[in-house]
Formats: sequence, C-alpha cells, structure tokens
Amino acid sequence: MMKPFNDTFLRAARGEEVSHTPVWYMRQAGRSQPEYRKIKEKYSLFEITHQPELCAYVTRLPVENYNVDAAVLYKDIMTPLPAMGVNVEIKSGIGPVIDNPIRSVQDVENLGMIEPEEDISYVLDTIRLLTKEQLNVPLIGFGGAPFTLASYMIEGGPSKNYHKTKAFMYQEPKAWFALMDKLAEMTIRYTKAQIAAGAGTIQIFDSWVGTLNVTDYRYYIQPAMEKIFAALRAEEVPLIMHGVGASHLAEEWHRLPVDVVGLDWRLSIQEAREKGLTKALQGNLDPSLLLCDWSIIEGHVKPILDQGMMHPGHIFNLGHGVFPEVKPDTLKRLTAFVHEYTTR
Repeated sequence: MMKPFNDTFLRAARGEEVSHTPVWYMRQAGRSQPEYRKIKEKYSLFEITHQPELCAYVTRLPVENYNVDAAVLYKDIMTPLPAMGVNVEIKSGIGPVIDNPIRSVQDVENLGMIEPEEDISYVLDTIRLLTKEQLNVPLIGFGGAPFTLASYMIEGGPSKNYHKTKAFMYQEPKAWFALMDKLAEMTIRYTKAQIAAGAGTIQIFDSWVGTLNVTDYRYYIQPAMEKIFAALRAEEVPLIMHGVGASHLAEEWHRLPVDVVGLDWRLSIQEAREKGLTKALQGNLDPSLLLCDWSIIEGHVKPILDQGMMHPGHIFNLGHGVFPEVKPDTLKRLTAFVHEYTTR
C-alpha cells in the first residue's frame, strides 16, 4: 500500500509554511547508486530511458533509499533533440556528441519541431507510470535551457569555454535568435507534455549560461526564458530556474515568472535574500563536501538550513549534481539530518 502523498516540496516551492525543509538532490538517480551501476552493466542510458518500467525504477530508487521529498525524472537534457533532427550520441567519458553542429541560419531553419506524444512517448509513459502508481512524492520534470542546448548544438559536444557558441551569438544574431526561439518553443512543448503526463514541477537547467555577463544575458537569452516561463505559468505547477556558476544572474532569474530560484554554492541563501530575492530558494551545498567526514558535512549544512528557515520557501539541495564517488549512505544520513534539524 502506497504511503500518503508528501507535498512538502510543493508547498515550500510556493513559499508556504512547511513542517520541515524538503530535500531532493540533482542527479540523485544514477551513477552513485550500486543498483544503478548494476543496471548500466547491461543497458545504456538510451536503453534505460526508452524502457518505462526500468526508467521508473531508476527514478523512484532514491526516494525509497534516501527518503527524499521529491523524485526527479531520470533522463538526459538532450532527449528531445533527435526529434528536431539533431544527431546526438552519448559517448562514455565524454558526454553528448553531435555530428551535425549548427553553423548557419539555414541549419536553424532545417531543424524540425518536437511532437511529444509521437517523439518521446517513452518519457511520457514513464511519468504516467510513476505518478499514477509508484510515487508518494512529487515528480520533477525538466528541460535544458536554450543557451545550454545551443552550446552543445554549436560546439558539437561539451566545451570548457564556449568560444564557438559565443562567437556565433555575437556574429550571427539573426541565426542566434532564430535558434533561441525554436529551442524555446521546443522546451514549451516538451515540458507541457511532461506536466500533462503527471509531472508536478518543472525545473529548467541552464548549466553553462554563467559564461555570459548580465548585459549579454538580458539581450541574447532573457527573451527566450521569459517566453518559456510565461507559457508554463498557465500550467499552475511550481517552476524552478537553476544554473551553475551564475550567481551574477540570480537577480535576473528572480525577475522571471518562476517560483523557485536555484542557487549553487557560490551565493549563500542569506546573500541572495540581501540582494532582494524574495521567492523560494533551492540549494545549495557544495557537492564536493559529500566526500568529507560527517562532522564537516554537518558543519556546512547547518548554516544553509539556518538561513533557509529565516523565511518561508527553502528547498535543500546541492549546488550541482551528485557525482559517482558519493556514498548512498551519506545522502541517506544527510536527508535524515535535514528533516530532523528543521522539523518545526
């Protein structure tokens, strides 16, 4: 028999009073779990995500193992791109590699548009399976933000500096804005389909946007982000904006029609409040600390929780994702500590 539904995460995301600070971890499903590593001996990421039963198992495993307050759908941010005509291959040890990078306006015009029920039915089936039968916590759906997706599409894979992406943005503004508009429309269709299937929240990841300054962000990126979140507002689910290495953009994100601003470890909860961020905040332990002794972890977690409890609307998370070397017992102990320490 399924446990009663735990809506603590949803209430915190809306800035409401909660009985304890809710917890979930980016990349909580995956490489740090022995059960997952055993599955990966037999199946690739592509094969896992295309089998709803197996993907649902991987998604719900952290909820069962760690007692977190939300599940996050197991999939890659590149999932919708093949439907647009982008040839993506996830290479072990490298990441997504694209053999037909964007180089011109014509390349952008040649991109197709996603039809979710046809192109990613396996994702939607996984969501339905989880939310109708398996989870007693909200399911977080997500999408990659246009800048991060564009970076992969222009660079042809991961990059350390995004030189090609930024040069394309500056030198080919017509092509750039056409690409932003097409990716924004894809993201809207993709995430709306996730919500319709049962996702209770949407988080947009902009992993690489911290490479831009505020002026460039406002001109080249913000219109697409406003379009996405304005369209999702009508869905009446909490919306989260998160990026890494982008503390200088936190105030820009706060101005978007979102409910939650995700912070990495470079900007504290208190500093964000002092900057005028009044919306719910998510974060923001440095994931590197998860390799330390418990006394050190606890010493860094307490200030985050103390600052978070000063105002309604704090969701405890990491500043970035769980990495493979993290022990599951550490995450289990951390979740229990956050719950106990913050119980009102």
